[in-house]
Amino acid sequence: MPSPDVLTAPPESRTWTIAQVAEEFGVTHRTVRHYEDLGLVTPERRGTQRIYHRRDRTRLALILRGKRLGFPLEEIRTIIDLYDAPRGRRSQLEYVLDQIDARRADLEQRRRDLDEALSELTTFEQRCRADLASLTT
Repeated sequence: MPSPDVLTAPPESRTWTIAQVAEEFGVTHRTVRHYEDLGLVTPERRGTQRIYHRRDRTRLALILRGKRLGFPLEEIRTIIDLYDAPRGRRSQLEYVLDQIDARRADLEQRRRDLDEALSELTTFEQRCRADLASLTT
């Protein structure tokens, strides 16, 4: 059960432990520490305990979304750093849009490749089933 101060603290000042953050995002403590070692998240340290704030959780969500979309960690770092930068800089927005376009093109090509591979598998499966049926009759 959360401590009483957590229940009364404003949402923006709430904190989380590494165990809570790891469980929430479905990753291991080691993964969270790895992102910390890379400087992608920067929890507060109280002795040996890591204290995660809302900013860390937001950054972790962005990291994991970027990973799911296939972005390398260095690209994720750049995009996250832009997320923290002041909004509206033309060069920043153009950079992010270029990365989105490149990633979209890559994913669309992968989809075409997967569709083609599935089609080939279906054709091969049909031939195998036909061959099997001719052997049993």
